[in-house]
Amino acid sequence: MIELHTWDTPNGRKISVALEEMGLPYRVKTVNITKNEQFAPAFLAISPNNRIPAIVDPDGPDGKPISVFESGAILIYLAEKTGRFLPRDPRGRIAVFEWLMWQMGGFGPMPGQVHHFLGVQDPTDQRYGLERYSKETRRLYGVLDRRLDGRPFVATAEEPSIADFAILGWAWRHQRHRVDLADFPAVRRWYEAMMARPATRQGFEAALA
Repeated sequence: MIELHTWDTPNGRKISVALEEMGLPYRVKTVNITKNEQFAPAFLAISPNNRIPAIVDPDGPDGKPISVFESGAILIYLAEKTGRFLPRDPRGRIAVFEWLMWQMGGFGPMPGQVHHFLGVQDPTDQRYGLERYSKETRRLYGVLDRRLDGRPFVATAEEPSIADFAILGWAWRHQRHRVDLADFPAVRRWYEAMMARPATRQGFEAALA
């Protein structure tokens, strides 16, 4: 059974959704980041960047335990392990990797900054950062909306991929980003369809905190 070391965050939810969709048995080991548990030596041994999530798979590629940190790397590992949600053909794989990296490099860090600046109390300190990152976050929602126009999923046509799981983890917080999905109808259609999937819904309902 895979150990999922995590907390109730967008990056943590990516992995619980993927594990549910892939039908992999797992147990949650919460890492309370509000109490700095991510700095505990035992956690640093599997996640040296002191960030959740991380996994430990007792049945690694060589039959021995393996730990994996960074949510994008975990998604790729799980997709390779199960042979699911990552196409075998090179063009399909490239599309999934493109959109997975798009999320990791932008649609995560940018709304994450919105989260941060919304919590800044001094309006003078808050104003520039919130304006800058809110604008970039909305731009990224626009990129996603154009991509999903006429497409059921982000990277592939047949079924969702690990890129969808990664992006969904952050779209889940759209209200916190101060983004109304009515402004991005293709994203809203995709979001509602994804959240209606039983396994995806279970991944969001899993107790991660």
